[in-house]
Amino acid sequence: MLMWICDTQVESFGVEEMKDLFHADMTAEEISPIALAIFHLVDQFPVTMRSKNRLGVRVETGRILDNNYTGPVLEKTLATNEVVREQPASGPYKGIPVICSPLRNSKGECVAAIGVIDLRHSGK
Repeated sequence: MLMWICDTQVESFGVEEMKDLFHADMTAEEISPIALAIFHLVDQFPVTMRSKNRLGVRVETGRILDNNYTGPVLEKTLATNEVVREQPASGPYKGIPVICSPLRNSKGECVAAIGVIDLRHSGK
């Protein structure tokens, strides 16, 4: 069995069938701990995250500001299954650089998207 981790395909040793930990129907409540952990890992830059079929979260200042969130860069990542780097034209991060990565299941399908807002280049 092969699994996708970011853009790298890796072999799952000795596992006949592996249930995906991440899936397209994760709720905001389910993804909140992941988004908060990433927030702390990336020097407390704002983080956004959602699953493919459900709205997600927006994290700033160490707390969930919105648990019904989506944004244009998350949407583009979900649609393309690719890392997206751009400055959104709308939303709370309008004009601020955002990098967003797909979270893929074992088949390589995008089931969620995680975005980090790069305040170093925001001019704010």
